[in-house]
Amino acid sequence: MTIHFIAIGGAVMHNLAIALHKKGYKVSGSDDEIFEPSFSRLKKYGLLPKKFGWFPKKINADLDIIILGMHARKDNPELLRAQELNLKIYSFPEFLYEQTKDKKRVVIGGSHGKTTVTSMIMHVLRAAKLNFDYMVGANIRGFDTMVNLEEKNKIAVFEGDEYLSSPLDLTPKFHWYKPDIAVLTGIAWDHINVFPSFENYVEQFDIFIKHISKNGKLFWFADDEHLQKLVKNNNVDNKAYLAFEHKVSEDGKTLVKFDGKTYTMSVFGNHNMQNINAARLVCLELGIKEKFFWESIQTFEGAAKRLQLIKETENSSFYLDFAHAPSKLKATINAIKNKNPERKLIACIELHTFSSLQYNFIPQYKNTMDEADIAIVYYSHEVLEHKRLPALPEDYVKESFGGNVQIFTDAELLKDYLAKQNYDNTNLLMMSSGNFNGIDFVDFANKLI
Repeated sequence: MTIHFIAIGGAVMHNLAIALHKKGYKVSGSDDEIFEPSFSRLKKYGLLPKKFGWFPKKINADLDIIILGMHARKDNPELLRAQELNLKIYSFPEFLYEQTKDKKRVVIGGSHGKTTVTSMIMHVLRAAKLNFDYMVGANIRGFDTMVNLEEKNKIAVFEGDEYLSSPLDLTPKFHWYKPDIAVLTGIAWDHINVFPSFENYVEQFDIFIKHISKNGKLFWFADDEHLQKLVKNNNVDNKAYLAFEHKVSEDGKTLVKFDGKTYTMSVFGNHNMQNINAARLVCLELGIKEKFFWESIQTFEGAAKRLQLIKETENSSFYLDFAHAPSKLKATINAIKNKNPERKLIACIELHTFSSLQYNFIPQYKNTMDEADIAIVYYSHEVLEHKRLPALPEDYVKESFGGNVQIFTDAELLKDYLAKQNYDNTNLLMMSSGNFNGIDFVDFANKLI
């Protein structure tokens, strides 16, 4: 099969391209810009375009399939050429479904925690030496890529994102997957640029539940009032779950007691205790024994940028997290503070996504940083211009967040401020789906602590 990727440099797109290349397909692609780690990975497998840009001459009748990334626009010249030739055009979630429609599909959805729950399931299945297809939105230790597709596999595990599939396909990605086993971790308004009202956003999860296969099963977080209503209004085999009770030992380890035994976790925070229970229920449904699950999950260290420990000394730590939505921000700060309550916490969030930079969405962040001893919000006026969003007055952002939040719009001034802080008995938490205008976090951590 011959496949061409339009916008091959995307996080999932480049991983899918590599997975199909490994599968023996003939793969090509284009993009107008490709950043790390996509650049190096595509180059490693000989899939990096020789030139950046869009080249309609690459599109010809010999191609079996076009896979269109969200980064491309409707007027993309390669896309227009593919439409002229009447070639089959897939979004990547539609293509993933086509590749796995005869397999048992596990789909993890929700506004938060879905990457971590998916990663936990993958970690345990790998420990059990089971082969499976997967798609996850972060790098996980022990897995070369974020996508895997093999004919021999009978199980597929997908992170189910509610964002749109492609410029031509405005279906939320997780509507494509039609799970046999589904998880919903909770609902907190996100993607305001696509779902302008909370009601419209919640509706997408209702549709997801309705797409669960006839004999499928749903696991859902019991304390979420929105999920309570959705499950009640849908006829689906389901089971609710809660966070495991846990405590933090004197040496900072998270201890979970279950069925009379105590297990030491490598991850921490109440939200991760929810995630572990969701992963456990899925694994049991897939035939993993309870004893084996607990033995395996203790060695799970988290996915990249999910409470990722960058550097640690005797009395200070530097954490990096993907948190950007209000619920994620609050949960992440709470997790760090509960782990080391005796330490000062400096928490810094970069507003980087379309939702987080929307004027009428900013008030959703009210009081989300109250547990931090020093709370910092950073955003770039240049990013606002690039995303064609209106200006955000600093006073408005400060008032919307509430508390003693400090506002920075210059990355160099932010770095200077952080460099002047005393990190004795202190944790630093930096949160973003971006990189604070190019900060090398490992180098930065080494300079600070």
